[in-house]
Amino acid sequence: MQRIVLACAAGMSTSMVVTRMEKEAAARGLSYQIYAIPEQNLRDELENYPGEVAVVLLGPQVRFKLEENRKLTDSYQIPIAVIDSVAYGTLNGAKVLDQALALVN
Repeated sequence: MQRIVLACAAGMSTSMVVTRMEKEAAARGLSYQIYAIPEQNLRDELENYPGEVAVVLLGPQVRFKLEENRKLTDSYQIPIAVIDSVAYGTLNGAKVLDQALALVN
């Protein structure tokens, strides 16, 4: 199963977005494992699941880490972006899922 990883400051503030994304993915008949982790654990996550991570989305609170993490994800050929701040702030799981899927396809 492919993974959509949301990396944020502590891995907890994004949990509500993850829940909404999971519901939207299920409604669309998509099977992705969607979860949040602390941004500082991203390297370990990619090493532990080579070939399984489809996309990484950074929480808006760690957007300043984008270029640093892009070097890491590029080495695994995994797309990365910062979650749209309006979608994040309004817990719009459908829009965040659309953002992730646009990067995968």
